[in-house]
Amino acid sequence: MRIQLAKQLLDRQIVDRDGRLVGRVDDIAFAVDADGFPYVDCLLTGPGALGERIGGRIGRILVAVADLFTDNPPQPPLRIPLDQIAQVDSAVRLRCPAADLPPSPVETWLRRHLIDRIPGAHRASE
Repeated sequence: MRIQLAKQLLDRQIVDRDGRLVGRVDDIAFAVDADGFPYVDCLLTGPGALGERIGGRIGRILVAVADLFTDNPPQPPLRIPLDQIAQVDSAVRLRCPAADLPPSPVETWLRRHLIDRIPGAHRASE
């Protein structure tokens, strides 16, 4: 059976077990087992993964802009191990809540430097 991973996974939304959007599948990381056979290790999401996938000048610009909005560039992409994936259909559905995943460095920076400075921002989730 032949599976076209790029068609099946790339650019699909990733949602946690509660239906909250985590991101999109920007790339796929492979590893090689002890017998020399490749396998899918994890899914990657984030501007670093997308920039590497796009490549060229546009990919480098995407990564550079994302690094402007992080405290410790360069930031590696978020890695989602296969054991956290419950189902793949129109989206990649995770077994865990988004809170169990590491926060996006870009979102963390934007929250700290922009959103938290907006009056009343702390009451938005109430």
